[in-house]
Amino acid sequence: MTSFVASLNHLPLLFDGAMGTMLQESGLMDGGAPELWNVDHPEAVAAIHRAYADSGARVITTNSFGGSRPRLQMHGLQDRVVELNRAAAQVARQGAPTALIAGDLGPTGELFAPLGAISEDEAVEIFSEQLSGLVAGGIDLVLVETISDLAEAKAAVRAATATAPGLPVLVTMSFDTKLRTMMGVTPAGAVTELGALGVTGVGANCGRGPAEMEAVMAEMVAVRPEGLLLVAQSNAGLPQVVGDHFEYDKTPADIAEHALRLRDLGIEIIGSCCGSTPAHTAALSHAVCS
Repeated sequence: MTSFVASLNHLPLLFDGAMGTMLQESGLMDGGAPELWNVDHPEAVAAIHRAYADSGARVITTNSFGGSRPRLQMHGLQDRVVELNRAAAQVARQGAPTALIAGDLGPTGELFAPLGAISEDEAVEIFSEQLSGLVAGGIDLVLVETISDLAEAKAAVRAATATAPGLPVLVTMSFDTKLRTMMGVTPAGAVTELGALGVTGVGANCGRGPAEMEAVMAEMVAVRPEGLLLVAQSNAGLPQVVGDHFEYDKTPADIAEHALRLRDLGIEIIGSCCGSTPAHTAALSHAVCS
């Protein structure tokens, strides 16, 4: 297994792509809990991780995006947080034994005070519980992704510092067409606020496609402090109705061209998000890592 620091000798560092849409193709029903598949169908989850690793991804993301207590409570699984997150890390390692394993923390789904009821301290406890399972499963770094609220991002970073000391932490926020998160955070604000916390990298994921991702990353590049890595993981465009299902409108070739533009901007960590597949990862790898 390569360490995260050693992996930075070969940039850009390539992340994997979507998990949810891949699980749906494997039989996950709408409304089902993807994290439950880590114990009920571990071979299917491991096969997805393996496909991404075989396509060139050097960092594999655990199937734990909705693995926090509030998210699992929607499925009656709130008492299995540690178990399901530990299994997520173990299954990722099984599927990609030579890759770096990123423990994935998605948003809690709760609004923070004063708009909502949850406090930052309560969120730290929520993320710490999830991270305890991921750390027990053997992750190499922490990925906090698809965040809209800086308070939630800071809570996740605090949890990582306490529960996963010494592990690199990457934080990506999700921006809309006005280059703001749902809670009004700008790309520059994200870099400034999160970079000050001492995280390893800051960036963006999800969104509406490559063009807007490139605009977000250009704003981040303009203000980033020395030593802070930047991370970009765009959706494969937008979903379009094709017959009885949805397909995303950016091909692997489109995402590969996007990755070349990100590399030229100076982005060190590149992956893809919703709608992407191992074919997108293979195209990315061929474009930027050959």
